[in-house]
Amino acid sequence: MGERNSKGSVAAPGIVTKAVLTWVLERLERGESVAMASVIEASGSVPGKPGARLALTPSGARFGTIGGAGLELKVENALKGMLNGGRQEVRKKGGKVETFVLYKDAKGEEATPLDSLCGGRVTVAMEVMDPMPHILIAGGGHVGRAVAIVCDTLGWSHSVFDVRSEYADGNRFPFASELHAGSVSEFLDGEDSESMARFSDVLLLGHDWAIDQEMLLGLMGSLEVDRRPRVGAIGSTVKWNAFRDSAMAAGIPEESVDSVRCPIGLDIGADSPEEIAIAVCAEIMALEKSVDSLD
Repeated sequence: MGERNSKGSVAAPGIVTKAVLTWVLERLERGESVAMASVIEASGSVPGKPGARLALTPSGARFGTIGGAGLELKVENALKGMLNGGRQEVRKKGGKVETFVLYKDAKGEEATPLDSLCGGRVTVAMEVMDPMPHILIAGGGHVGRAVAIVCDTLGWSHSVFDVRSEYADGNRFPFASELHAGSVSEFLDGEDSESMARFSDVLLLGHDWAIDQEMLLGLMGSLEVDRRPRVGAIGSTVKWNAFRDSAMAAGIPEESVDSVRCPIGLDIGADSPEEIAIAVCAEIMALEKSVDSLD
């Protein structure tokens, strides 16, 4: 199925597919999950032909169409269900395929009848795509560099912030998506909660706890709990307690303070920067996949 352009003619299916997939990729880059339906087979009189696609996000943003009317409403509700509350089932099955018959009196069919008289038949594949982790490494020292290497191995994105320009450098981090060298205030002044959502996690790995604390207080004052990015800090319990006291004294809500993970990483006895990087990325992977054992 094509969509009509400004001159009234119908766009080629390939153009429509490219437009929808481009929109989906843009949303994923922003850190949003996307549910997408694709018509994979059609016969008879149907509004949506193979290649027609509809995509939507948990916030309600949508793009594309699989033909409109009762078919689109049914599929849209199924996509919403997969995004909201049906994620574990989606992960187990990898999505679902459903066939619809566009005839309200259809009987004896292994398909879902719709309130229509078209008489056609449409098979739709539905899937959910989650954004890959994009880690902001705040501190480009030994652990930060090791985290970057693990991210590269896993196919995750990473960006780097450091107050020292030589530690947020393209030679040191050749595959970084972004490199930020400057003060904490300069970085935070250029960001807000919406732009920070492109990161799945902010890892505070700085060489100076005062810098980490400045970043933490700045993030806690602007980010919303239970939204991207998650924040984690490397350090001891003593270090964390000192920060917690400072944050509470600064008027940061307790809920925001307690959402920070410190120390970061699964407890696997990690000592070296490389081992710590594995423990940290394993913890992020578990959080991404909502593993219940992380209590």
